Amino acid sequence: MHHEIHPNASAAATELHDKVKEALTKAVGTGLLRSYIEYDMPVFILDKNHVHDALSFLKLDQQMKYGFLTTMCGIHFPENKGEEFALMYQLHNLESNHRIRIKTFMSDKDLVMPTITDIWPAANWMEREAFDFYGFKFSGHPDLRRILNMDEMNYHPLRKEYALEDAGRDDKQDKYFGR
Repeated sequence: MHHEIHPNASAAATELHDKVKEALTKAVGTGLLRSYIEYDMPVFILDKNHVHDALSFLKLDQQMKYGFLTTMCGIHFPENKGEEFALMYQLHNLESNHRIRIKTFMSDKDLVMPTITDIWPAANWMEREAFDFYGFKFSGHPDLRRILNMDEMNYHPLRKEYALEDAGRDDKQDKYFGR
C-alpha cells in the first residue's frame, strides 16, 4: 500500500489523512490501495469492489460521520491502460467541517459499480450523470437513464475519444471568443 504526504500539506490535513486511513484500513483492509494529500484534501484510492462498503462505513461510523456526499463524478483517463475510468466521491463531515475524497479506477471493459443510492438517495442524479456522460453502469440504481442528453444518443460525450467541438461549424471561429 502506497501512502504519500505532500511536503506542503498542513498539519491538520496530515492528521485527518492519518485518522481516516487508519479507520478505512480497519474497515476494508487491502481494499484501500493508496492514499495521499492533494491541496490539503486527503485522497483515498480504493479497489472498486470495496467502494460501497467504505462509503457506507464513512457515513455511518460514529467516529467518521461523513454524512454529506458533496460530489460524485466520472473521469476519463484514456492513457491509463487498464484504469481508463475513475469515479470520484467527495464527502463532508459537517460537524467537524472535514472533507475527504475517495477515488476508484477501472478498465473501460468493466464500468459497473454498485449504486450508492441506498446510502445517499441524492446520488441518484449524480449516477445518472456519470452514466449519461461516461457510460458507467450502477447496479441496483432505481432509474438509470440519461439525465441531460437525448435518449437517442448512442455514445457518451465526455469520453475523451470525442472532439470537444464540431469541426463542421463555422460560427465557432476563434476571433469570436478572444482567442
